[in-house]
Amino acid sequence: MVSSLLKKIWLMLLAIGPGIFCIGYTIGTGSVTSMAKAGSDFGMQLLWVLALSVLFAWLLMEAYGRYAVITGGTAIHSYRRKFKYGKLLASIVVVGVVIGQWNSLTGILGLSANALYELIHLFLPNTPAENYWVVLGIAVFLIIVLYGLLLVGSYSFFEKILIVFVTLMGISFFISMFIVFPDPEEILAGLKPSIPRIPGGKLMVAAFVGTTMAAPTFVVRPLLMKGKGWGKENTREQSKDALISAILMFIISASIMITATGALFHEGRTIEKVLDMVYTLEPVAGRFAVVIFVLGTLSAGLSSIFPILMVAPLLAADYRDGTLDTSSRQFKVLTAIAALFGLIVPVMGANPILAQIATQVANVFVLPVVVGAGIILVNRKEMGENKAGIMLNTGLVSAFIFSCFIAYNGVTALLELL
Repeated sequence: MVSSLLKKIWLMLLAIGPGIFCIGYTIGTGSVTSMAKAGSDFGMQLLWVLALSVLFAWLLMEAYGRYAVITGGTAIHSYRRKFKYGKLLASIVVVGVVIGQWNSLTGILGLSANALYELIHLFLPNTPAENYWVVLGIAVFLIIVLYGLLLVGSYSFFEKILIVFVTLMGISFFISMFIVFPDPEEILAGLKPSIPRIPGGKLMVAAFVGTTMAAPTFVVRPLLMKGKGWGKENTREQSKDALISAILMFIISASIMITATGALFHEGRTIEKVLDMVYTLEPVAGRFAVVIFVLGTLSAGLSSIFPILMVAPLLAADYRDGTLDTSSRQFKVLTAIAALFGLIVPVMGANPILAQIATQVANVFVLPVVVGAGIILVNRKEMGENKAGIMLNTGLVSAFIFSCFIAYNGVTALLELL
């Protein structure tokens, strides 16, 4: 009976495959870092930012997914072919997304390697608290294994790998949340809009949006529709996929914030380095809780590293001819370059927490362009009766205004640090 239930869950997750990729792009260790840091510093005060970001992310996934299944077109290729100054626009988005994602990758890999080493240190206390060479070795091992998996070159295989990572991540953080669940009234109070009036408050808001309203999630989505083989007859499946993935994004991200709030915020403890994150639950539930949280953190990292390694060749092929390329020589070369780039933070021994927050902020600057382009695409004549209606357009315009505000907020936050 248990095996039958697991089989049904597996088939259900396979049915929303493109959404699994979206979760992989959206919830990585960058999201874990931002949510845990916000929860430890501000409690549930920024829950409203998460809720709004997820709402807009859902609308954008719906818009780009609908455009893909109705027209068969992809994002970057459509920018280039159908917009005035389209080549320039497409180039800006590709370069902006790749730079943002590669910067995220190096922080994610550093954070994952550090988290794994600190788990080893937890059970082998005689090992040094910090060991540069071992952490670097773990990072190299992780990136080699993931790059090796990418050489398989099959979309369906990638989808199954991501399902495993995302499922482990979701279960781990969901369990962690209930171990230190705070007062429900405190959670509800977090839905009231407010920005912390302390140093770092604006930066954290920008980081929140950068990790939840992730531009690559939207521009890659049409390619994933192609990989899944979805067309006009799958309009309903596409909408369901977008909604379910958005719900899962909110649940997983909120559970991390709730965990940090319950374990750290009321104790006056904040997260400054990986060790603080790993031991978030240790005072309350011991080593077992630490293992659960680390498993979730590692799964989040691996679920992000995998699709981020692919982003440059995917967008390059999309720019060229609007195809899903996962097996060419270009794919292998560009993913290898990304893998080497990802080792920068581990090699430098930099603090991956700070690196992650900084790169999540960087991701918001290309977002207004992607949102604006999505509005145009989903309202083109070729969409026919499937063009965006009043509700979707209202939501998308609101998302555009929100993205511009957050980009401005990110600029001012970074200037305050200089």
